[in-house]
Amino acid sequence: MKTLYGKLSLNVGLSNECSCSYKTCFPFPVQYRLLPKTARKTILMAVKKKESPASDGWKKKNDLIENLTTGIRTGLCAITAAALLSSNCPASAEFLTVAFPASQAREVNIVQRTLVEAWGVIRESFVDPTYNHQDWDLKLQQTLVEMFPLKTEDAAYNKISSMIATLGDPFTRLISPKEYQSFRIGSDGNLQGVGLFIGTEPHSGRLIVLSSVDGSPGARAGIHTGDELVEIDGELLNGKSGEEAAQKLRGPVGTSVTIKLRNGGDSMEEPQTREVNLSRETILLSPVSSSVIPHKTKDGQLMKTGYVRLSAFSQTAATDMENVIVALEDQDVHSYILDLRNNPGGLVKAGLDVAQIWLDGNETLVNTIDRDGNMLPINMINGRALTHDPLVVLVNEGSASASEILAGALHDNGRAKLVGHKTFGKGKIQSVTELHDGSALLVTVAKYISPAMHDIDQVGILPDVQCMPDMLSPAKIDSNLGKTVRSGAEDDSDPASSLEKDSCIIVAEDELDLQRSSKGSPS
Repeated sequence: MKTLYGKLSLNVGLSNECSCSYKTCFPFPVQYRLLPKTARKTILMAVKKKESPASDGWKKKNDLIENLTTGIRTGLCAITAAALLSSNCPASAEFLTVAFPASQAREVNIVQRTLVEAWGVIRESFVDPTYNHQDWDLKLQQTLVEMFPLKTEDAAYNKISSMIATLGDPFTRLISPKEYQSFRIGSDGNLQGVGLFIGTEPHSGRLIVLSSVDGSPGARAGIHTGDELVEIDGELLNGKSGEEAAQKLRGPVGTSVTIKLRNGGDSMEEPQTREVNLSRETILLSPVSSSVIPHKTKDGQLMKTGYVRLSAFSQTAATDMENVIVALEDQDVHSYILDLRNNPGGLVKAGLDVAQIWLDGNETLVNTIDRDGNMLPINMINGRALTHDPLVVLVNEGSASASEILAGALHDNGRAKLVGHKTFGKGKIQSVTELHDGSALLVTVAKYISPAMHDIDQVGILPDVQCMPDMLSPAKIDSNLGKTVRSGAEDDSDPASSLEKDSCIIVAEDELDLQRSSKGSPS
């Protein structure tokens, strides 16, 4: 046994048991024992070091597909967990035993356990096996020593966050129990807040607005994609995560929040700061909306285009889209526009399920690359598309994560043309592990690349056709999109009529005409 600082001891042993102390069998089980040691208590924790060698590549691939399980996405979230990954506890696992002195402050003592638990999860699953070129075991030792004299829970949690920040990955982070409960908002399709999707710009760390929920307080106040969030209720947001900002924006219906914004997005003007007071409301999160857009081709044929907007990849996204496509097919549409603009992502599994609505056969949907550099393709199995009508997918700089997986799958398999602007460029997958104290750890566990081997992370996807610079402003895009309508009278109050004025949709319809002409006229 190796003694560290005289207080922390590390040793490795084998355990033939895999037991879990909590409701869920976590990927990295932790076992606690309190041991007497002179005048103070010492906590002995065992965290799983590695799984027994087992499977071949095929089993790993199937496990990954199975483990892209349904999870929760918040409507006011940072671009974070693309999927919730779960692992079954192996029958035999190797454990690393960590012993350390218990803090005399009970609330700090609880966080000490959380620290070791989080450290163990990162040690075994973080996508970079060098941990940003540092000794991860030594980092735990240093953090335990720094945490021991602390008196408050907040100070102790800050120590964990500081340790995780040294990994250099903004998407790997700890969220408090309260934040985790907020993170899970969205399973019932509503929340209480102002209707803004907030993301962290990876290079600068600035908090930016990814999109706003149509009809929400944020949308009505004219808050646009790309605007930077500077303050909330007078508190500067320097160093805050998107989830922390989202937590501050949420609250009981009828209460208000004051935010300070710096204009961004496509604005050609000098950045200006403004203050907005917003009243919180119940925000209904409907991920799929649709419309029928009448369209006359150059040769005079009257066509009907099914317009489908997907605003988020929630648990119901695939089912809701399937229902919409069936309804549009009943209306005899001739082609489709799938709008993923300002869709910040969500559940990877939802993105894969949506892709299968449009594709046949055994196509590759995405390739994942694990921490050891192994590439595992995720393929469909005997897929059957609901429609084979021509398809164009709209994307922009607000299309991220699962949106990029879906766009890449449809494009690289020859199913759709992409129209719009380059996408955000988030090509990482996070696991979400609930820890013993109710907090949660988000860890980047893999990268993904498109079926055609195009790297997405920090690069994005370039569309086949870019919209012209004179496209409608973000405010008008936000006001026009996401409203479920039926074909009817064409006037300025009709969202379908408004959609026809969206220059990207006009470009998309031209692309659809080209696809139709190459396949012959419909009968």
